[in-house]
Amino acid sequence: MTTPQIVRWLPKARQRSIVQAVIDATATEVGLVAALLIRYELEVPEGTLGPMFGLAGLATVAQLATGASFGLYAGRWRFGGFEEVTALAQSLMSTTLAVVLVNRFVLDHRIPVSATLMFGMITLGLTAAVRWYWRLHVERRMRPGSGARRMLVFGAGEAGSQVITSMMRNPVSPYLPVALLDDDRDKRNLRMMGVQVVGGRRYLHAAKERFDADVLLIAIPSADRTVISDLSTRAADVGLDVLVLPSVTELFGGHVDVTDIRPLSESDLLGRRAVDTDVASVAGYLTGRRVLVTGAGGSIGSELCRQIYRFAPASLVMLERDESALHAVQLSIEGRALLDTRNLVVCDIRDAERLTEVFVEHRPEVVFHAAALKHLPLLEMHPSEAFKTNCVATQHLLDASIRFGVERFVNISTDKAADPCSVLGYTKRIAERLTAAAAQRSTGTYLSVRFGNVLGSRGSVLTSFRAQIEAGGPITVTDPEVTRYFMTVEEAVELVIQAGAVGHDGEAMVLDMGEPVRIADVAQRLADQADRTIEIVFTGLRPGEKLHEVLLGRDEDDNRPAHPQISHVPVPPLDARALRLQGKIGKEGLSRLSTVASAVPVKRELSPRST
Repeated sequence: MTTPQIVRWLPKARQRSIVQAVIDATATEVGLVAALLIRYELEVPEGTLGPMFGLAGLATVAQLATGASFGLYAGRWRFGGFEEVTALAQSLMSTTLAVVLVNRFVLDHRIPVSATLMFGMITLGLTAAVRWYWRLHVERRMRPGSGARRMLVFGAGEAGSQVITSMMRNPVSPYLPVALLDDDRDKRNLRMMGVQVVGGRRYLHAAKERFDADVLLIAIPSADRTVISDLSTRAADVGLDVLVLPSVTELFGGHVDVTDIRPLSESDLLGRRAVDTDVASVAGYLTGRRVLVTGAGGSIGSELCRQIYRFAPASLVMLERDESALHAVQLSIEGRALLDTRNLVVCDIRDAERLTEVFVEHRPEVVFHAAALKHLPLLEMHPSEAFKTNCVATQHLLDASIRFGVERFVNISTDKAADPCSVLGYTKRIAERLTAAAAQRSTGTYLSVRFGNVLGSRGSVLTSFRAQIEAGGPITVTDPEVTRYFMTVEEAVELVIQAGAVGHDGEAMVLDMGEPVRIADVAQRLADQADRTIEIVFTGLRPGEKLHEVLLGRDEDDNRPAHPQISHVPVPPLDARALRLQGKIGKEGLSRLSTVASAVPVKRELSPRST
């Protein structure tokens, strides 16, 4: 069996080791001969060739021995990588030292010292060059094939580097990166895997034509909706499809590859925000605590449960009147839904006696109150039902929390509570005021958190628009000029938890949701993406609806002492005795109740936790 046949018979890892050893041995001998020829300007004196070849043989053995000791032939590193070249340099330093010592003490300087020193540098250059060429050859073979779509990548940061590397080392990647774009002028000469930064976003059209690209990847996980919207508009103008990487909140592992690339979604355009969370302060009031979440099966409540679970509470009690919703939230958190734990609580918060039973059993230390009726048009028709759930039931929960010594109570409110004009707004404003009154009666911290529309929540405008498009249209919009605030449920809940850490007694914490968005623009974008012509019909504002929502009322100041995305707004307390109204309550009564001064002074009471 010949030597090549033996090498092919060996495992691939051993084949590589043998090939590397042969390359290094050959480069060592060539390096010493080349150093001597250069030293003597190609005219080697007689009597030098014998010692030279003997020293070359010794150098070869020394290099193989030191290379093996440094792990060069053990398949320890990626071929041609920085770690391997570092080990190669260290082994050649040892080999050069051995050659110098042998030449000095054994051969009595038969070879010039300059040649022995030059030998190390030449050999290092040869062995590194072979590795570089080999790696380049392998990487070129791994690049996507001719059927891959030619892609422009916007973002020359860490995420861009990772995703380009992933694509260029995947022969079956559906995308081939051909150019990088970045607005940072300091990166204009940067190359990643041979892909060069050619300009900023203004160069998008020229880059498309120059590189014959048909798709744009926004490779900035922290990009907000302003950046994404601007780039998607520019891409649409020049006929580029747009893809994105997940947001920072979605990238739990931090590493990005080609499988993370996905189409642009409405949440990317409307709700993506970078949230600066002080994890230490959040963990301080959640980790190791007994936490209760009402409305745990809803959009906000279920996401609250998922995020709170990450902070390792002593127990997480999920309270909900819809048993199917509890099934879904347990499945999303634990990966199973056996409904076999007492921490899943079926309860209607209108039932004060049942709430007391829950508090007796679980003794919560932190409460997030997300249960509510929220659909504005329905509540306009049934104001008494909104009053029972959003006001009376909230007071039941506050009373139980005070009685059992809850340390922190977070009431989930809405932007419609700012200068309210609807049943929903009035009842949520009343809930804010009841929470502020409870803050004066308790030893714990009681506060509200106010924000606008949440993308993906049940009944949200985008859900309705998608359903209308699937049905063939039309998309119904109330008014051409109507605007709303948007935020993804993940980002809203992250700020809710953060607000619970920095908020003070009786305050409403108002989340910064960026700039409001015209609903007609959203409808038009979705209609443009449909595979058929979709009509947009304007139906007029419904009773209780505002043309433009606000996050702060007319008398409220934007004060942000603790967090750049959270405003602190004082809330006037409302004594719970004001709720004791006879019969049904209508919209006018709710309006008066939401603005009336607290009729009875509120006294701070210390409630023993042993009750």
